[in-house]
Amino acid sequence: MDDLIVIAETEDDLIKRLNGWKDNVENRSMRVKMNKTKVLISGERQKVTQKAVRWPCGVCGRGVGNDSVQCTSCQKSVHKKCSRIKGSMYKVVKIFVCRGCVSPITGTGRTRVDIDDNANLELIDNLCYLGDMLSVDGNSDAAAETRIRIGWNKFRQLVPLLTHKDISLIVRC
Repeated sequence: MDDLIVIAETEDDLIKRLNGWKDNVENRSMRVKMNKTKVLISGERQKVTQKAVRWPCGVCGRGVGNDSVQCTSCQKSVHKKCSRIKGSMYKVVKIFVCRGCVSPITGTGRTRVDIDDNANLELIDNLCYLGDMLSVDGNSDAAAETRIRIGWNKFRQLVPLLTHKDISLIVRC
């Protein structure tokens, strides 16, 4: 068994499902290499807000006011406190990149998920699964770009066949 996706609403539910799956597989005299297992937590940066706000902070999700800075990458406003900027914000306003854009999954400092005493699973922000790129933010741009890149590579492989003078037009089409 190679490619498998386990989906859960919470981290605790994920751990319970992974341990149940692992026990079930091992009871059938098969091995599970947990060190090769990767975890992608989609939407971790998206905090639940108490109410809908007009200008949500890109880190905590609460409304921002005048004391904020805009991320140059995602264009979201971020509270000064959430930005971790020390001193004047005017010095970094043109180059500021929020924690979520620097490292979407480790914006909270996490790089691993502990399953049990023997297993620490690596936390990743992109995954290629059955030819599709899955990402933390749930965006499908990476998947579309990957499909386009694969299509162009196949086309480039066929260019010599499509342009060869000795091959009839019927065979080329």
